Amino acid sequence: MNKHIAGMVLAGVVPAAHAALPDLAGSWSLVAADVQRPDGSIERDYGAAPRGRLFIDAHGRYALQIFKAERPRFASADKAAGTGDEFRAAVLGSSTHYGTIALEDGMLVFRIEAASFPNWEGTTQRRSFELHGDELRYRVPARPDGGIPVSVWRRMR
Repeated sequence: MNKHIAGMVLAGVVPAAHAALPDLAGSWSLVAADVQRPDGSIERDYGAAPRGRLFIDAHGRYALQIFKAERPRFASADKAAGTGDEFRAAVLGSSTHYGTIALEDGMLVFRIEAASFPNWEGTTQRRSFELHGDELRYRVPARPDGGIPVSVWRRMR
């Protein structure tokens, strides 16, 4: 799908040839951030009650934040004075990125401009997805250990 059509779809204007594509523009709240292991088992990836938001505007720009609710606070009020363990928990307990999002060939395509994980910056990630009413579910590319993160979002009204 070209950028013009993808932008129209995200804005809720669906050309007749693409009428089956969903309108994703809006605000989304995180429901689940799990990981599917290579053996098929599902584990909580960001704790029992992860928090997050996904914002998609009518032009296909997005911002996404996921946080593990159980992240420990730093002992110091000075962020720069954190310990190695505190920094590790903060980094592994969050995932944020922004850029543009489009629907192409039945996939969500994230073009990541900036991310809390610098290796994602400037990359394009294709994600299979399902949209059922106000619930959006997608699968992130597999990690080196074979785990596949699964994110579930609910449209905010």
